[in-house]
Amino acid sequence: GSVVGAHPYPYMVREFQKVIGTEARAQVLERFGRLPSDVVACVGGGSNAIGIFSGFAGDPEVRLWGVEASGHGLEFEDTAASLNAGTIGILHGSRSYLLQTPEGQVRPTHSISAGLDYPGVGPEHAHLKETGRATYVSATDDEALAAFHRCAEREGIVPALESAHALAFAAKLARERGRDGLLLVNLSGRGDKDVRHVASLENGTRS
Repeated sequence: GSVVGAHPYPYMVREFQKVIGTEARAQVLERFGRLPSDVVACVGGGSNAIGIFSGFAGDPEVRLWGVEASGHGLEFEDTAASLNAGTIGILHGSRSYLLQTPEGQVRPTHSISAGLDYPGVGPEHAHLKETGRATYVSATDDEALAAFHRCAEREGIVPALESAHALAFAAKLARERGRDGLLLVNLSGRGDKDVRHVASLENGTRS
C-alpha cells in the first residue's frame, strides 16, 4: 500500500517498508565500505521511496531523490507529478501535494506506469520536500521507456516501468557525479508485467 491516508496509515506503511532502507544500507556498506552519495527512487503514492529513504534520512551527506512521472511533460496537464506540479490540499484524509483544480477537485492524471498514475503523494514526502531533505524531480514517458530498454539491454534486468522513471533520472545524475559518485537506485519491481504494454505503446496500439 501507499503511504497515504490519515494517521496511522502512512506511519504503518513506512514502518513496514523501511526494511528496504535497512537492508540496502547494510548491503551498500558491506560491498563498498561507504554510504552512497545519492539514493534514487520513483514516487507515486510514495511507499517504496519512503522505505529506502528511511535507511538514509539521518545521513545529511546522502542526497535523497524522488522521481515522479511527468507523463508528456510538466508543461502539460496530463501528468502525475504532484510534488512538482501540484498544490497543497486534502486527499484520503491527509494534507499533502495534489493535482487538483482551483475548486479542490482531483484532476485526471497520466503516466505509462500504472503504479505512478496517482493524483497525490504521501504526507511524509511533502514534509521532506518542504524541509529540503529530499529533492523531487520527474521523468517523462519517453525517458522512462528509454531507460526501460537500456537497463534490459545492458544489465539483463527488465525493470518495472515505475522503476524505469528512477533509472531515467539516475542516468543523468551519474553523468554529473562522475566516478566519485555512488548512486543507489531502488528497483521497486520487475517489468515482466509491462513488456506487453511497452510493445503496444511502441507499436501505436493500446494493451
